[in-house]
Formats: sequence, C-alpha cells, structure tokens
Amino acid sequence: MAETAMSLNAGAAPVVENLAAVRARITAACAETGRRAESVCLVAVSKTIAIEAIMPALGAGQRAFGENRVQELIAKWPPLRERFPDLELHLIGALQTNKVREALAHADCLHSLDRPKLAEAIAAERDRVQRCPKLFIQVNTGEEPQKAGIGPRETDAFIDDCRKRLGLPIVGLMCIPPHDDEPAPHFALLREMARRHGLAALSMGMTADFEIAIGFGATHVRVGSAIFGARG
Repeated sequence: MAETAMSLNAGAAPVVENLAAVRARITAACAETGRRAESVCLVAVSKTIAIEAIMPALGAGQRAFGENRVQELIAKWPPLRERFPDLELHLIGALQTNKVREALAHADCLHSLDRPKLAEAIAAERDRVQRCPKLFIQVNTGEEPQKAGIGPRETDAFIDDCRKRLGLPIVGLMCIPPHDDEPAPHFALLREMARRHGLAALSMGMTADFEIAIGFGATHVRVGSAIFGARG
C-alpha cells in the first residue's frame, strides 16, 4: 500500500510542478504589461488526459479545464463536478450541430462558435432549456481554408447577428494563429476586433505563445502540454 501511494505521489509531482511553473509565467507576463495575474484565466487543456492525471491539478487548485470533444467532456467530468462544484468546463474544439444539446448541458464556456448554422442551433437549444454557456466567436485570423472560424471580413456582421438577432451571450473572441506565422499580428487583430464591439474577453495563446498573447490582452489562455506533458 505504501509503495502504491508513493507511486501515485511521484506521478502527481510533475503535473503540480508544471502547473506552478505555468502560473508563475502568467504572473510574470502580466507584470510586464501592468496587469494583475487574476485577469488571466488559465484553461488547463485536458483533452485525452486521464482522470488520474487531472486529479493532481485539481488538488493544486486548478478549476478551469478545456476539452476538445463533447463526448470526452461527458465521459470524464460529471463525477468530478460532484466533488468540485466550482469547476469551470470549457469546450474548446469544433462543435457539430448535433452535439449542441449535450454541449449546453455540460459546458460553462464554448470557445468555438464559428458559423451561422451553429449559432442558430445554440439559440434554439438555449430557448428550449433556458441555459447557455458563455460564448466566444472563433475567428480564422489567418484565413486558412482548412481551419474553422469566421473570416475577419465576416466577423463584424456575424457578431452583430449573434448578439442582436439571436441574443446570444457573446463574451469574447478566440483565435488560433497559423502554425508557422508570428502570432503577434493575429493577437493584435483579434484584440482590435474585440475592442470595436466592446467585448472584454480574448481566448488566445497556447503552450507555445501564451505569454505573447497576454501582452496583447488575452483573458483566457489554453495550456495543455506545458502542464500535462506531451501527448502521444
């Protein structure tokens, strides 16, 4: 029994240490721009991560987690939410319209509202259940044809339609810069779009670039491998 406990504690140590290191980097990045560290929500991206590896992060006080798929959100988190009622669950991956009902039932924030058909489906389900997560509109700042997101030229009209006609709770914008691009111009573009529409939240920045994103006003950074290690 003692050997098993030691093994579990040894496995937990890297996650706890990594989480502390990421938090320290967030604090330092905020200090450089005169922001409070509390102004940035660290979303620990736990996609494909087993519950056993998530528990150390929960024990260290982490409460915001991100999943890519609705199925994984449902499979992993309901029992954990019973133990940790202050959890905030973020759905950060692409959402199919046939998964909207499940998404609205389990997610607190959705980062990937990326097309009119999805907005219509969310509004209809919101009206049915009288519940809706906070919504981020995903902007395809690099205009990559293979990537989800509203194009920059269509974003203004899409924001207005979601807010004014559908009455959706749009809190901010999200982007994923092209892999080989310098991220700063993409973060600057997203910040300007958000300012134009009075949106306070910016979901931008991942393991490789979250400090740059914080410099451009990110309020939510989505960090996975820096906390849980590289995925297989």
